[in-house]
Amino acid sequence: MSDSMPGPDTAAGTAPAQTPQDAPQEPSAPVPHLPADPAPLGVVRTPTGHAEVDVRLERLADADHLPADGHIEVYEDVHGALRDALTALDARPGPAPVPAPTPSYNNSYNNRS
Repeated sequence: MSDSMPGPDTAAGTAPAQTPQDAPQEPSAPVPHLPADPAPLGVVRTPTGHAEVDVRLERLADADHLPADGHIEVYEDVHGALRDALTALDARPGPAPVPAPTPSYNNSYNNRS
């Protein structure tokens, strides 16, 4: 059979029936972008040696398990706690100042006979 001649499945003068894969496709609605599940970034937090500061820095690990819009709460909490720790350091009395050396009035060198 030729392409121009109707086959036994089609009537003369009518178009052949379309199969699902031949049918024109309606434009599909855009698929909304779904955010990925929170995943740790793997940022290493090196201890500072100051327990109060290290505890605050470890709080940053909580952000690894939150979606991005939850990070701000963790960051603000850590920032406030570190600011308070630094303010407390400023309020603590420091070590006693080292007294300035006093001049020696030993004039034995000048009192030679």
